[in-house]
Amino acid sequence: MSTPSFPSHPQIVDGWFKEKPLLWPGQAMCLEIEEVLHMEKSELQDILIFKSKTYGVVFALDGVVQCTERDEFAYQEMIAHLPLNCHPDPRKVLVIGGGDGGVLREIVKHESVEEVILCEIDEAVIRVAKQYLPNMAVGFDHPKVKVIIRDGFEYLKEKPESFDAIIVDTSDPIGPAESLFQKDFFKLVRDALRPGGLMSIQAECQWLHLSFIKEIHLYCLEVFPVVEYAYTTIPTYPSGQIGIFVCCKEEERNLRKPLRRWTPEQEDKLCKYYNAEIHEASFILPTFTRSFISQYKPSK
Repeated sequence: MSTPSFPSHPQIVDGWFKEKPLLWPGQAMCLEIEEVLHMEKSELQDILIFKSKTYGVVFALDGVVQCTERDEFAYQEMIAHLPLNCHPDPRKVLVIGGGDGGVLREIVKHESVEEVILCEIDEAVIRVAKQYLPNMAVGFDHPKVKVIIRDGFEYLKEKPESFDAIIVDTSDPIGPAESLFQKDFFKLVRDALRPGGLMSIQAECQWLHLSFIKEIHLYCLEVFPVVEYAYTTIPTYPSGQIGIFVCCKEEERNLRKPLRRWTPEQEDKLCKYYNAEIHEASFILPTFTRSFISQYKPSK
């Protein structure tokens, strides 16, 4: 039986995709490839789409897995529903990044939302997601959604007090997304939120990136009166977890409990991962993470 051949790519070795571990040296996710579907170098980043033997279609940017068909919902649902279910009446939402459409798909499940703007810097991400990840890109088809191809940092400068929630769905803090993890960016987010508004942003992995988590946490604490760290489990992200910072512009808002709740029947219909119990549990941190954060986070 002959070994299938695949196009030449730095992350493809002997029929396996081997992740490029820029932020987690010493380990790498590997997935066996069934078929390479798309390779492209956009103006900003390297794009690779392939069908794996165990996780369905896989989307990688600059050699790093961004999402897979099998487990993407664990991230998309949590980064969207944690902030939105802590807002009493979210009507206008901004997504920065999120060009695969998965976060859009989750936001429009909230009936109160009237408008969603997605600001994505790389149009190629949207184009290939629509072709190869239709179950995620379905979010683009919703009439409440508007897409802007632009740098989110620059876009925010023009939008004072415009949004009830801003969801920052970025790749890792290198390359095109680097500016989205700076204190000046969080100030722009705060100023673009209406009173009581919330932000969520991916915050890497507590097993690998505690120093980075501390850096971003301190930036957020300087800008927002309420900041909490949650996490979700997702097999194809480094060490099987990814963190999410949820921040609120309103003092004393309790982000650990959903302000609005779906019924269990609605949760079963709308979500595969998120529910009210998972919402609360996601803020319960392992002792090593909790102890680390307590060393630098000011007590109230």
